[in-house]
Amino acid sequence: MSTPYLITVIEGDGIGPEVMSAALNVLERVKKSYSLNVDIVKIEAGDKALAKFGLAIPEESWRIIKSSDAILKGPVGESAGDVVVKIRRGLDLYANIRPAKVYPGVKALKDNVDLVIVRENTEDVYIRAEYLLPEDVAIALRVISKRACRRIAKIAFDTAFKRRKHVTVVHKANVLSLSDGLFKNTVFELGKAMYPDITVDEMYIDAAVMDLVRRPERFDVIVTTNLYGDILSDLAAYVTGSIGLAASANIGDDKAMFEPIHGAAFDIAGKGVANPTAMILSLSWLLKWLGEKKNDVNMSAAGREIENAVIDTLARGEKLTPDLGGGASTQEFTEAIISRII
Repeated sequence: MSTPYLITVIEGDGIGPEVMSAALNVLERVKKSYSLNVDIVKIEAGDKALAKFGLAIPEESWRIIKSSDAILKGPVGESAGDVVVKIRRGLDLYANIRPAKVYPGVKALKDNVDLVIVRENTEDVYIRAEYLLPEDVAIALRVISKRACRRIAKIAFDTAFKRRKHVTVVHKANVLSLSDGLFKNTVFELGKAMYPDITVDEMYIDAAVMDLVRRPERFDVIVTTNLYGDILSDLAAYVTGSIGLAASANIGDDKAMFEPIHGAAFDIAGKGVANPTAMILSLSWLLKWLGEKKNDVNMSAAGREIENAVIDTLARGEKLTPDLGGGASTQEFTEAIISRII
């Protein structure tokens, strides 16, 4: 028998354990249906780990993360930066990919949204180099390198090539002329040299925020820096109906981490009403990514099966969580998805 895929699971804080439990229940169903050879290892990471060990990611947890094929991560609380940034930078997961689309049956601010935000994931102010100087002056270091710009641009162009062949570079080079200027120019240079069939345009971040609400249909693939991408993707999730629907991928050359973009939502933790869609779609994406990377057709098929079951459940509208206008519990919604898996 082949060696099983090792998936590291970080349950997270707040609603994290609830939505992760939902995703793992879905995984158990498709494991049987598609004979998946997967081992799940839960590790300690997040607020509880920080309180217990003094580290948001203890050394043993980090060892397991580095040895895994992929990571499935739930939302983390106050220690989110210590967890997420360490994994992204430590494993060089340089591409943060966040789709935003309106699903059938979901009431959204706009109905005609189908875009992907491709966000550089290892640089910008997220290197967390901050310094407090005398006279109460705080300085944050921002790093933008041509290498990072070029490789995230390639991901954006490759993504657009499979879609509507349109890339929008979002920046603020009129103010940050060197750092954002380097980002913008690198994307345009790569597009001209390697992707002549793809249309490339540009927008300032403030204008992009406005258009994401006013006319989101103009966007196909947005490529941007780390901070701008973080802001835009949360807004895009709101425009499409609920941040509880938004899955994301952090992808490098060898490994990847999949997670919902929403936070730990401590205000509803333990109430059984959290929307697990983003967590379940993150699992679906993980399986499809592993299937493609490992040339495993069963893994890819299982990922698609989960995605289809989620979309069908949303479209029927019979079992929706409160954030989607329904009255179903997390468990009821999850059971509805499971019931649609062959």
